[in-house]
Amino acid sequence: MIHRNRQNQENGNKKGATMEISEAELNARIVELDEIHHDVSLPALQEGAKDWADEVARERSQVEARSRVNRRTFLLGVGATVGAGALLAACGASSSATKASSSSTTPTLSASTLSDLHVAALAASLENLGVYAYTAGINAAKAGKLGAVPPAVVVFAETARAQHKEHGAAWNAILRASGKPAVTVTDPVLTPVVNKDFASVSNTVDLAKLALEIEDIAGETYLSAVGVLAQPIAIRTAASIEPVEMQHSAILNFILGTYPVPNAFEPTTLARSTSDYPKL
Repeated sequence: MIHRNRQNQENGNKKGATMEISEAELNARIVELDEIHHDVSLPALQEGAKDWADEVARERSQVEARSRVNRRTFLLGVGATVGAGALLAACGASSSATKASSSSTTPTLSASTLSDLHVAALAASLENLGVYAYTAGINAAKAGKLGAVPPAVVVFAETARAQHKEHGAAWNAILRASGKPAVTVTDPVLTPVVNKDFASVSNTVDLAKLALEIEDIAGETYLSAVGVLAQPIAIRTAASIEPVEMQHSAILNFILGTYPVPNAFEPTTLARSTSDYPKL
């Protein structure tokens, strides 16, 4: 199981399979979460994602314009070579053709942009994993497979899932603007682990523990990304999501009866590495 050895989480785990917060308290936390998301974090995310997508689209347009110029240069060089015939051959046409050919190489997006897009792809796969896990939990709860699940827990899961969907949509909008395909898969490294862990989920507390692990990984990955991303607009986008993941974690800690802010400073020991995600 993916976990961190936290004393307060271990203490909460010993309290059994019952929720350690009243439904009224949980519903109040959900309302606060949704209000902050729609009033503050989501507008900031959408603005940042749009600005980043526009910036990447402009760079892509410039790249394509340079590519067209290089192709024209290459074709003109080929035409001159054909017209000059044997004369150019005698004067070293092969060398000229090599130079023309090399100038026709299609330029790519800058290294910093590609690196940032790599982070965007990883983030999208993590958001997809959140949607996937919450959907599995919601379906299991509604099917009666987890025993008596308080309705407020399902409401929280549906709220968190909706927010993960919105985060994933923002990342994929940026990828599409860059000419890259949208990421529709779940995190390729974590998915089999989550599937294995979910097979052992039998009650509300088990479900909350698994969700907390996923949310902690997501939050720490975004915090780590802030130090990895190169472009200010990319940093702003990631920074607008990280607090939402931490809010999810705080509510899940409430459900488990553990302290909602277990660390004075959020660590990054669980952060996902972009090297695990296939190159774009």
